[in-house]
Amino acid sequence: MHNRILNYSIIGKIMILVGILVLAPVIIIPFFPKDIIYLKDFLYPSIISIILGLIICRINLHKSKKEYFSWKKSSEISYLIVILAWIWGIFIGTIPFIMGGYLNFIQAIFESVSAWTTTGLSVMDVSKTAHIFLFHRSFMQYCGGFGFMLMMVMLVSGKQSMQLFNAEGHPDKLMPNLKKTSRLIIVMYNIFLVLGTFAYKIGGMNYFDGITHTMCALSTGGFSTKLNSIGYFNSFYINLVTIVLMIIGTTNFAVILLLLKRKVKKFLNVSEVKFMFLFMSLSTILVAWSVSDHLNIKFIDALKSTSVDVISAISTTGFSTMSYSKWPQFSIGLMIVLMIIGGGLGSTAGGIKIQRACILSKIAVNSIKARINTENFVDNIYIVKAQGKVRIDEKLEKETVGFALCYLLFFITGTLLISLTAKSSITNAMFEFSSALSTVGLSIGITGPNTNSLTLIIEILGMFFGRLEILVVLAGIHSVFNIALRKKKSINNI
Repeated sequence: MHNRILNYSIIGKIMILVGILVLAPVIIIPFFPKDIIYLKDFLYPSIISIILGLIICRINLHKSKKEYFSWKKSSEISYLIVILAWIWGIFIGTIPFIMGGYLNFIQAIFESVSAWTTTGLSVMDVSKTAHIFLFHRSFMQYCGGFGFMLMMVMLVSGKQSMQLFNAEGHPDKLMPNLKKTSRLIIVMYNIFLVLGTFAYKIGGMNYFDGITHTMCALSTGGFSTKLNSIGYFNSFYINLVTIVLMIIGTTNFAVILLLLKRKVKKFLNVSEVKFMFLFMSLSTILVAWSVSDHLNIKFIDALKSTSVDVISAISTTGFSTMSYSKWPQFSIGLMIVLMIIGGGLGSTAGGIKIQRACILSKIAVNSIKARINTENFVDNIYIVKAQGKVRIDEKLEKETVGFALCYLLFFITGTLLISLTAKSSITNAMFEFSSALSTVGLSIGITGPNTNSLTLIIEILGMFFGRLEILVVLAGIHSVFNIALRKKKSINNI
């Protein structure tokens, strides 16, 4: 019975947390007094979420056992709670957009999903949007980067908190105590938020643009307050600040901690870090060369303008400096590959993740070596993580290959559906859906205020499955069926 009470309590606390987070944008009203007309649009959903959460926390669950069915697998409960938390957060985050009259139902869900999943694809005209809604989007992205369970660990203790933490896709504990880990991550990123905001301010941004762009860069979200994104500011300094913040956001939390502890050698020795910087450098040069040759501009100018976009793609952030309508197909294709690979495992980024790409490359090289040198071959490959060397054993190999294949299957399916519903070329569909599935936010022009509902729904599913790494959602859906089946059996046995 205790476990059931705890589960209902967690759901209630999540609803309270969501209510508080959705109310947060009202703090900017004193700075933008005209936005007070939208106060009720945030107050009502917030109050509803908090009150319902309090009611659920206080529900008397001490009833006869016949009215309940047993929870046999705690992992099932964890996956289910994670899914419910994200669905509730998205739903409550949707309401202000509808009440404010900015978006219809599907568009509002799309914007909320894009925010919480740190994607950055948008159907809003930001030039006509009130500041409070722009802050609402950015703040949801910032919180979505942490994930609901990382924030909930502050309120939940015991074995189940670790299960929830792992179920949402957080692979590393930075400290022996899980609460200390979550507190450390949140404090660390809030410090980066302050530093980033002031860095943007020095570059000429006002404080509002500075804090919103910093939140979205650190969360690898990519929402901007300007129609032309980072390109609007036309500043090399702002581009550099954005690149630094995106790299911080896309780097594993544990790896960043090494750097903050001044363990530079260990930081540089991490396989993920080596692979990321090598891939970023090579891809930036190739895209700059391709764009320079195709558009007949100087290489250094192309390098300055494309570097943000390339790093934005691999970090899965979504900030851009230019339109891709005139880019060569080679550059577009490489950007698709970068988005699919994505950022660091255990960071705020999406995609297959650099660590998995590193593991896959080592598996491939190892297979080739095994074919060539069958007699003296020793199967001993490893990667270096923040915690030290980790051998790539059969279990890790199967998990990595299985996830990558599942990811590519979703990518192919979504691409074909986008090409059908949006009536676009297969290349454009690949670009747009890889952006959604990898929670990137870059657009080749398919997604916008006039995008049809079917295309938006496909992208919504892509963003949701991508943020929760597909298998978490599938496990959650499987849990629902298992729980329903057991409940049906228990009822039949009464």
